[in-house]
Amino acid sequence: ILNSNHGGRQLDGVPATLDALHECAPVAKNRIKIAVDGGIRRGSDIFKALTLGADFCLAGRPPLWGLAYNGADGVDLSVKVLLREFQTCMALCG
Repeated sequence: ILNSNHGGRQLDGVPATLDALHECAPVAKNRIKIAVDGGIRRGSDIFKALTLGADFCLAGRPPLWGLAYNGADGVDLSVKVLLREFQTCMALCG
């Protein structure tokens, strides 16, 4: 299942990606893989999505910001920052 709000900003009242994930993850019950796309800006967003039942996340905007900042090295840096933030969340939550 691809849980995405791509284009969601175009309509009023569209649920946030994590709110929708909270609804669909229990239905999938580990039988179907769930990907989250939309709203992934920080490592803490990845942590929240995985905690709510996602199997993996798609993060398009941070690597694009990195690309604009410093080309391929910026993309590498943005991924490292996401990973570091995610690891910090994991450590703080035990």
